[in-house]
Amino acid sequence: MKKYRKATFGAGCFWGVEDAFRRIRGVVSTRVGYMGGHMKNPTYEDVCTGLTGHAEVVEVTFDPALVSYSELLDVFWSIHDPTSLNRQGPDVGEQYRSVIFYHDDEQRRLAVESRRKLEESGRFTGKIVTAIEPAGTFYEAEDYHQQYLEKNRTQRCYLRRLL
Repeated sequence: MKKYRKATFGAGCFWGVEDAFRRIRGVVSTRVGYMGGHMKNPTYEDVCTGLTGHAEVVEVTFDPALVSYSELLDVFWSIHDPTSLNRQGPDVGEQYRSVIFYHDDEQRRLAVESRRKLEESGRFTGKIVTAIEPAGTFYEAEDYHQQYLEKNRTQRCYLRRLL
């Protein structure tokens, strides 16, 4: 029996983030949802108010024999602007913040190291604002948000123009 691991990332609207991770060899499944807030069982409407403290996130289940956590971090850094505080493209609010939720000490170490390397690389001129926090309770988003871009292919072209 294979031993899969979880990784959780917030990088703006979860639709595009999920779509990017679903395409990676070694990713077994993805779920979009909410993490990092103070309200139990938030709905999309609750999170959209900006008052729950949650971020829109993607929970990635992956096979570490096929893709490493470090490779997932590389994808995370490549699909959004980690210098943009509480904003990605047209989406504004704390729920769209750049955040890595780690599930163990090794993930924390690798996330901190990758953020440091990115800062030192000079790839971004602004300060990296990505938070690195322990994973808390994951609240799965409503069904219509799951694999949204797979279900709504015309939205994919629009989203890619925004990125």
